[in-house]
Amino acid sequence: MSTDILSLEPKALWNHFYHLTQIPRPSGREEAVRTYIVCFAKSLGLEWLVDEAGNVIIRKPATEGMEKRRGVILQAHLDMVPQKNAGTEHDFATDAIDALIDGEWVRARGTTLGADNGIGVAAALAVLESREMRHGPLEALFTANEEAGMTGALGLKPGVLTGDILLNLDSEDEGELFIGCAGGLDGTVRLDYSDEPTPSGHVAIEIRVSGLRGGHSGMDIDLGRGNANKIMNRLLQMGRERHGLLLASLDGGSLRNAIPRESTALIAIPSANKAAFLDEFQALVATIADELAGADPGLRVETVAAALPESVIDDAMAQRLFDAVAACPNGVHRMSVAMEGLVETSNNLARVHSDGRAVSVECLLRSASEEGMRELAGIIGHVAEQAGTEAVFAHGYPGWKPNPESPILKCMSDIYRARFGKTPEIRAVHAGLECGIIGAAYPQLDMISFGPTIRHPHSPDEKVEWASVQNFWEFLVATLEGIPKP
Repeated sequence: MSTDILSLEPKALWNHFYHLTQIPRPSGREEAVRTYIVCFAKSLGLEWLVDEAGNVIIRKPATEGMEKRRGVILQAHLDMVPQKNAGTEHDFATDAIDALIDGEWVRARGTTLGADNGIGVAAALAVLESREMRHGPLEALFTANEEAGMTGALGLKPGVLTGDILLNLDSEDEGELFIGCAGGLDGTVRLDYSDEPTPSGHVAIEIRVSGLRGGHSGMDIDLGRGNANKIMNRLLQMGRERHGLLLASLDGGSLRNAIPRESTALIAIPSANKAAFLDEFQALVATIADELAGADPGLRVETVAAALPESVIDDAMAQRLFDAVAACPNGVHRMSVAMEGLVETSNNLARVHSDGRAVSVECLLRSASEEGMRELAGIIGHVAEQAGTEAVFAHGYPGWKPNPESPILKCMSDIYRARFGKTPEIRAVHAGLECGIIGAAYPQLDMISFGPTIRHPHSPDEKVEWASVQNFWEFLVATLEGIPKP
């Protein structure tokens, strides 16, 4: 296990980040990191509480002479997305992350790094323990389960926080200030099926799709990367229509907010058709690989002989499934007309899996507008209707409407310009920042999101530029010192 990152500056931040990498904290399993944060607060004699949603709030008094400054809330989330490369031995429930320096970047060995949002958590902890920094009244809000439904932010009760300004430490481009984000909605289509005995004269094949880059289903949705569920569906649909393929089981994707990188299917094919199927299969794989060559060149598709299953999904239902997945929107649905280059509405066809009774198709819809969300949900609902079922939508959360006249935006823009000699970019993001949810419960808050440069979050390629962490830290320190009086 490497300790190289402990040599990086600022040492206090990287020391906390290293300790976070040693604590398993996948979404929904934040008990250990929550205990770490509480023990940290106790060791400093700071006021703390854990609310019913599992959020940790810590309060630190203003430094001498700064008592009348506007109160600031530092906000970051405790959990991380657990993704690993095929062949990597790692249990996210028990194993530490092996973080290492790779040139200008810090990454993990074969897994997600957890810089999203571990760097933000580490920065807040470093501020809380500092005796040299000057700042007004501080609160640190560490939210639970951001990556798998934002349940911590959704469970935050009005009246708990007392600050005037919220600094969300969870964006991924240093030198940019984010003032808006998309809302999100989970969509699920469930297709119940009955098994049929596998006909005689068939052979079994396991199909494996892997090697794709994946990534964040909001930040990376416009990069044209392959979707393992869509790729697998094209292969299965071709096999059924032209060679009598029967589907026994299917398991593709993992988390709703991660572009699916892998999919596995067990099929049965008539023995007499096997050779022709494999020939056309390889030709289609080559076509798909050519389509993805610029955006996702690592595609691998394997076929492996398998034991013949006793049963398969009834063929009529398999056809409805393949048609539904083919028709389900995936990727960018509409670009923003208000901000150039910003995705307004998208869908991630995140998960397709069978459990012996039904096949579930799981999506994450995102949009900066309520109308865009309704339109996309309507399309998916129609897809479900055509398949003889209905779509269920749940766990929606609001977006964050940009306010270009925000006082904290002007303050931080001036501070950044004075410190770094350039004007920060003002942006909105096609991802579900917790600002939208927190702002709904605390509408008086003036909010900004910023952070270091992180690339490929939610995938094993995740990495953070260590020099940008230094700039992020210096900007945070200068901002806290420069917060004005009411």
